[in-house]
This record gives sequence, structure tokens and C-alpha cells, in this order.
Amino acid sequence: MGAPSALPLLLLFACCWAPGGANLSQDDSQPWTSDETVVAGGTVVLKCQVKDHEDSSLQWSNPAQQTLYFGEKRALRDNRIQLVSSTPHELSISISNVALADEGEYTCSIFTMPVRTAKSLVTVLGIPQKPIITGYKSSLREKETATLHCQSSGSKPAAQLTWRKGDQELRGEPTRIQEDPNGKTFTVSSSVTFQVTREDDGANIVCSVNHESLKGADRSTSQRIEVLYTPTVMIRPDPPHPREGQKLLLHCEGRGNPVPQQYLWEKEGSVPPLKMTQESALIFPFLNKSDSGTYGCTATSNMGSYKAYFTLNVNDPSPVPSSSSTYHAIIGGIVAFIVFLLLILLIFLGHYLIRHKGGALPLS
Repeated sequence: MGAPSALPLLLLFACCWAPGGANLSQDDSQPWTSDETVVAGGTVVLKCQVKDHEDSSLQWSNPAQQTLYFGEKRALRDNRIQLVSSTPHELSISISNVALADEGEYTCSIFTMPVRTAKSLVTVLGIPQKPIITGYKSSLREKETATLHCQSSGSKPAAQLTWRKGDQELRGEPTRIQEDPNGKTFTVSSSVTFQVTREDDGANIVCSVNHESLKGADRSTSQRIEVLYTPTVMIRPDPPHPREGQKLLLHCEGRGNPVPQQYLWEKEGSVPPLKMTQESALIFPFLNKSDSGTYGCTATSNMGSYKAYFTLNVNDPSPVPSSSSTYHAIIGGIVAFIVFLLLILLIFLGHYLIRHKGGALPLS
């Protein structure tokens, strides 16, 4: 019977006792604060509040337990630390131009009996530096494989790197993380490998660093790449529907990197070639039917050659009305008009004679 009767006494003792005699339900003399996160170079505000100050003042101390402010009195000579608010119920201070070394646990104390404290963990974010892209040395050939490297240092916690080509995301290697010599920040790096096409000529390969300290701001570096590829060609006639007697230009429009330096014109069934020149157009000053046929244009650069074909059909010249035909048409119109007027006149004359004859008959 002895042991069970002692248990309620032990529970009552445990509930009523606490260090310093604190009330476990609520202690109005207990100060409270909050953890803060700040970007290196920014400003952080530390606020400590208490309901019942018991005629005592609040105090802020840094992680090294150096007193910063006791009430409204400055204790540490650091111009970065300024008083924001000091009342019996609140002590707020600000730290500007925060450095990585300022990170740690700050203590707010109130010197009651016993002394009560609250902790505020200040986390300082290291801003990553603008990324650097390496690995691109010179122009790439079509279908060649390119590998680029990207690196950014100074982030805390470690940043992440992403790649894109224009608006298209590129899948790079996972971000590699290395601690910087200061033991606080990190250097991150990544590589991307891709096969280039002619559409990549002039494209920008972008490496971006993502980190909470940037708050959504873009921090990236781009590398423009040049891709060498064989030319392509198409032939365009000017005018589009040539007729006999007209002037015609056949334009050999070449596209490539580098652009074609030489154009060779040929006509099927004709030997030797018509023209070899740096000019891209073949000119016909005065077309005739014998110019009809299939023409080929070969565009050449130091990356290779490409040949296109065009079939020329010379249409008949546009019909032009002769002056004699025009004259006869005008005369015919005039004659028809005169005949029409005479016919009208005869009709009216006939009606007049009939009426006149009827009026002249003798009465019986």
C-alpha cells in the first residue's frame, strides 16, 4: 500500500518544480524572440519582447557573449549595430552590412530572479558570384560534340546551376559542390555536353545560378557559339513567269557558314559550264525560246558544295494590240452608231408620212 500512495506525491513535486521556480503553464517574465535570416551585406533586426519586466531591463548579446545593448545603452563599439526601440517591454536592435562572421545564436536576457533568456539564431546567406563559362575555344562543325563548364563561388548554402540553349533547357551534369577556403561558403560547378546542329549557329548557351539569396533575380552568363555547316541553295527567277523578249535573272540563293564563295552555273545538255563566278545571279538580257531548259547552280564554300536545279520555260511574248486593229475597231463602232441613228430617223419619218397622208384624203 506504501508505494502506490507515494506516486501522487512524486507527480505533484515534478509538476510544481521547475528551474528558477518558473510556471510551466506560462511565465510573463520570460522574454521571447525569433530566428532571422539575412543576406550578406544586408540588415537584420533583432526584436526581444517581454510581458512582465519586473523592473528590469532587457539585454542583447552576440554569439561570443559580448553585450551589445543593455536597455538603451550601447555596450559594444560597432557602428553597424544601432538601437531601434527600447521600452520596458521591448528591446530591438539592427545590424547593418551583415557579414558571414555575424552568423550565430544571439541571446536576449532579462535580469530577474532568476535570469531569463531567449535565443535568436541569425543565419547569413552567402550570395553566389556571377557564373563563369569555360570550354568554348573556337567554331564548331555541324554534328560535332561540345562540352562547356560553369562555375560559381561564394554561395551559402550551396547554390544550384542550370543550363539552357535559348529558351530550351539543357540537361547538364548534377551540380558539384566544394567548400571554399573560408570554411563558410561553397563553390559549385557543372558541365553540359551536346551535339551541335546548323540551327545552333549564333545560339546563346546560358548558365544560371539559383539561390535563395537572389530572391528570384537572374544571375547568369551566356556563351554565344558559332557552327560551321555546308551550304544549301535555291534558285529564284526574276520575274517569276518569264516571257520571250524579257530580261531574266536567275538568283542562286546560298545559305551556309561560311557563306558560299563560288557559284557554278550549268545547263543540261550544254558543255562547257555557262558561268563560274562569285556573283550568284545568271543574267539573260533578252530571252528567247532557245533558252528553255534545266539549269543547275552549285554553291561552294570551304565546308563543301550543294547543287540546286531550275527548269526554265520561256512563255510566248505578251499579245500587244496593233494600231490598225484599233483603228478598224473605232471605225466599226462609228458606222454602227450612224446606222442606228438612220434606223431611228426612218421609223419617225414613216409615222409622219402615214399621218400626213391620212389627213389629206378628200371628203365625200
